[in-house]
Amino acid sequence: MRSTGRRPWPAASIGLVLALVLGCLGIQAATGPSAHAATNQFHGVNWADYRDNYLTDPNVPIGLSTSDNYSTTYAKATSILTGFQRLGANTIRVGINPETTSSSWWRSLVAAYDAADALGMNVMIAPWTQPGSGRITNMNAFYTMWDAVIATYGANSHFYFDMLNEPWGYSATELTDLAAAWLGHYRTVPRGRMVIPGLWSDIDLCAVGADSRLNGTLLSIHSYTLGGETHPTEADWIASFKGRLCGHADRAVLTEFGVPMTTGVNYNGPRDGNNNVSYYYALTDTVRSLGMGSLLWTGVKRADQKTGPGPCFNASCAITSLTGSGTNLSLTVTNQSGLDRLRHGWGLNATHGGSAPAARPRAT
Repeated sequence: MRSTGRRPWPAASIGLVLALVLGCLGIQAATGPSAHAATNQFHGVNWADYRDNYLTDPNVPIGLSTSDNYSTTYAKATSILTGFQRLGANTIRVGINPETTSSSWWRSLVAAYDAADALGMNVMIAPWTQPGSGRITNMNAFYTMWDAVIATYGANSHFYFDMLNEPWGYSATELTDLAAAWLGHYRTVPRGRMVIPGLWSDIDLCAVGADSRLNGTLLSIHSYTLGGETHPTEADWIASFKGRLCGHADRAVLTEFGVPMTTGVNYNGPRDGNNNVSYYYALTDTVRSLGMGSLLWTGVKRADQKTGPGPCFNASCAITSLTGSGTNLSLTVTNQSGLDRLRHGWGLNATHGGSAPAARPRAT
């Protein structure tokens, strides 16, 4: 059951003494602010349903099947997650919806999350809205979904909870009010594991970052070229991205970004002159310099996949392709230069760019 009431409190003087004691001990209540010097502990990928995550039925990450039981799902997921780890990833972001947590598939799907936990990975869980809505269409179902998630993983420090993916149907006031209410429902979860989306499609952190009711939370930001934004140079892309961070880089995680990976582009080439290349340099250089975490869209595609998951409608943004059958699965890198830049952003190597040719795909 959600707790919506407030704890009883005595005289203000007692509260002040308690606050001073907790401060001296370095202890902080879950509902209070928590400082974030950086978020670069997140080196990740999104693991999506092959149809994209905007669904009216259960979400099934690529490589898994609703016909599988817990143990089979665990084995399949372990193979895929191990492939992600070989890229350098320590975090996955997965989509859900109310239909996912209310279905029989949920009992098997949690095996994938448990497998990630067993591998020491972080799991960021984010609900997608129904196609074309940009808003929560059933608030009771929304909270019932989150009740199921928090009841299972709320006490596990490897799990992070991204309130709502790309809430483009909300105004700034509506979104911050919704976020404050959501945090109030789950006040026992440390705020450092609660993720609040930026305005519109997670593209602007000004409003959520400035609202004191949301202090201590992580903030989610997305950036793509596929929405039509173009800049001729890396410097222009950096200025655009930093402007939308609104000074909140210390709390921000770039939870979605991506470029075509299956088209043969060399992302170690010249920084300027190609919009996608300039953008990718800008984001990977900026998250590295600002100490931000980043999660690529997307981590894997099916070998035969020609469409989705959006916004790369030709399935081109996946950094790996899934091969194998049954529980014997592996991942093949689709663009080594793209991976080089991704790892650079994660701080795992220093790929400064140049004109080296992209390496051929390799198995992981």
